[in-house]
Amino acid sequence: MQNKAVILGNNYYIGLSAIRCLGIHDIHTVAVDYTEEDRYGAESKYCSEKIIAPHYKNDSDAFLDFLIDYAKKQDAKPVLIPCHDSYLEVIDTRLDELKKYYLIPQTEQGLYTKVMNKDTLHQLAMEKGIKVPETIQVNDPNFYEKVDSIIQFPCLVKPTDSPSFVAKFRRKLFKVHTRDELDEAIQQAKDANLEVIVQRIIPGFDNHMHTFDAYLNQDAKVTHWATCQKHRQYPINFGASVYIVQKHIPELYKIGSKFLEEIGFKGFAEIEFKKDAQTGDYYLIEINARITNFNQMLSKIGLNMPYITYMELTGNPLEPKAIQSDTNTAFWYGYEDMLAVKDYVKTGQLSIGTVLKSLVRPKANAIWDWNDPKPGITFIKSKVDKKFRISSRSK
Repeated sequence: MQNKAVILGNNYYIGLSAIRCLGIHDIHTVAVDYTEEDRYGAESKYCSEKIIAPHYKNDSDAFLDFLIDYAKKQDAKPVLIPCHDSYLEVIDTRLDELKKYYLIPQTEQGLYTKVMNKDTLHQLAMEKGIKVPETIQVNDPNFYEKVDSIIQFPCLVKPTDSPSFVAKFRRKLFKVHTRDELDEAIQQAKDANLEVIVQRIIPGFDNHMHTFDAYLNQDAKVTHWATCQKHRQYPINFGASVYIVQKHIPELYKIGSKFLEEIGFKGFAEIEFKKDAQTGDYYLIEINARITNFNQMLSKIGLNMPYITYMELTGNPLEPKAIQSDTNTAFWYGYEDMLAVKDYVKTGQLSIGTVLKSLVRPKANAIWDWNDPKPGITFIKSKVDKKFRISSRSK
């Protein structure tokens, strides 16, 4: 096809999945990264072109100028597909300009950032009548009294800007159990010039986490969707999905589609919800405004989100589709799931038997594919090399 697909961020399996999902349809895929290190996604046989750009964060303007210069050289506008929150944040700063050279589903500059920012997202949700966990600002009057009466310990100290927080602390949040731990977490964030909020923990194990995954067309209407249930995540309890199963939950469609359509969202979005173990209510936790990490599973059950995006933006929209039954299909990131299982078992949250039983179902692997083995081989080699270097330095 004439329009290329430019994939941002191929040192993680989301980028790899996007390349595969488009490459199987003979779409010219372009892997864009800032370094050759760990870009195993670009090793896919479906990757048509590899280029190195300036670092998206260290030199954002140079990175965006690079993308624009690349697009100007093409015969047709490429479709731009960011596969990491940080890429999306940078794109959003000059979205109006980039749309002159790329096909991008979102049309409102700033909306990506608004739904990714925990503070503004919660404001939007409350305006639309969506339940969100009780939250207070660290500069609120009577802060400690509100923590004791509304939030209570243990509680969460969460960033408003998740990508920057993860880049700094290599975790999504701080879980604190005492006032001293709360003060320490807030101070760490302050020292890093990162804004945080304090939030109540919604009761329930990790399998109370659910997602609504949807594509909204250029009329901001949901055309494709499915719902899923997490089983395990890493880091455990407050991490990314490493084992998640498609499960049809009509209530999440009612809540999620209405919200996304009312705010005028366009393109792919994933809303994470947590079901309160005591009340059964669903609370909106966050929104992923880029391709989800279990994209390969969605594709396996018939919702190839990168291809759906590409076809609509290039003027050939696919027929609407929803997965409205249980397919019993799982996404599995084996490498991190092994790390997660170790911690679940160590803390008594899961047994080995329960874990083994859960694996007996159709699965979409995060990285390994017998029809496209090179990315998996490259990934394994990278992990082995790193272990060897660490072992050598410790001697």
